[in-house]
Amino acid sequence: MTAQTSPSHRRPRSRTTVPPSPAGRHIAPLNGLRGLAVLGVLFFHAGHFSGGFLGVDLFFVLSGFLITGLLLREAQAHNGRIDLLGFWGRRARRLLPALAVMIAGTLLLLWAFGPPSLLRHALDDTPWVLANLTNWHFIADQVGYWQAGDTRVFGHLWSIAVEEQFYLLWPLVTGLAARGRYGDRCVAAAAVTGAALSLIVMIALTDPVDTTRVYEGTDTRAFSLLLGALMATATASRLLDHISERTAGWWALVLACGIGAYWITADGQNSPSLFHGGLFLHALAAALLIACLARAPHTPLGQILGTPALRWFGLISYSLYLWHWPIYLILSEERLGLAGWDRTAVILSASIAAAAVSKRLVEDPIRFRSPWAQGRTGAAALLATFTALAALWALIPEPRTGAGTVDITRLVSAPPTEAGPRPPSGAP
Repeated sequence: MTAQTSPSHRRPRSRTTVPPSPAGRHIAPLNGLRGLAVLGVLFFHAGHFSGGFLGVDLFFVLSGFLITGLLLREAQAHNGRIDLLGFWGRRARRLLPALAVMIAGTLLLLWAFGPPSLLRHALDDTPWVLANLTNWHFIADQVGYWQAGDTRVFGHLWSIAVEEQFYLLWPLVTGLAARGRYGDRCVAAAAVTGAALSLIVMIALTDPVDTTRVYEGTDTRAFSLLLGALMATATASRLLDHISERTAGWWALVLACGIGAYWITADGQNSPSLFHGGLFLHALAAALLIACLARAPHTPLGQILGTPALRWFGLISYSLYLWHWPIYLILSEERLGLAGWDRTAVILSASIAAAAVSKRLVEDPIRFRSPWAQGRTGAAALLATFTALAALWALIPEPRTGAGTVDITRLVSAPPTEAGPRPPSGAP
């Protein structure tokens, strides 16, 4: 006779039904995927891989997946409630210390060794970097990503700004949507709706001459983060529960090959289809790949992505992304006397070394081994850090124009003379 539980002894049903999210556990292949993403960006900026910029899109999808998984797990554990201040505090400890050290180090290096033009632009951009509004600053100033990106030493921080703006807004949406009996479904619906609206805005605002507005806009890039967020919901993961791990592994391999082929053929500004659905389809494929890896992490592709080397690059990917672009611009061909792969070897080595030091001495100690970095003490330390950065920015003198420069407007407006060169200013 089968024992049945009496209704009076059943556990009370939770007010919110947010089943465990696949993003709530550690998935080793995702570290390797993050490592591939940052390597793609590094080789793109070094001039060796035209489609490597899509690594940023992969970062966005991964971030949306992992962050939403953490939020949903907290909502499940606390009856739909999310401690927003606690979440933002953890994000601040994770992201801001390494960012602050990179900003200070870059400004000091430029002041000591950098060309005046890079220092001038860096000083112009620093307040916006500190405010996490770098992307909108570049859009407002019409700093073309594809045409003028190599003039701004903080140009790569547009993507960090997009992620941090997402970390500010999406937890608010998730905190509201996750309450109630169908919280997980509401979060999934919000992610789908937001991703669709983001795609529509991108298509509507795309300028064929300069795509910087849609490439760097938070609204137009939100679909990558939101598609990742969708795959973190139990509503989406249940769709994969009906297939075996072996089938999920095969789908992951197919998706990875498709994404790799797209990376090889994509050419940035010269690929208009990117901004009329191409980026969206790439993000959707990346989100499905992540979901398949979460479903079947021990398949052959998962084992390849879980190799120690790729996982290590994934672990240092944040600091590596922060440091590589300033190093690339400071160690120019003229300064190094090297070009091509020889220069690439030097700047990659320097970037990896800086990232490893940052990870070991800045990120990990503050994130894992510093009780003072939490609560009010942590908030005070954060305020003091950004006050010190503002003071450093104010104290570094803006470089003056060199004596050898020429005022082009005066050359254009100067009337031709037959008696030789124009006399110096102030002569009769």
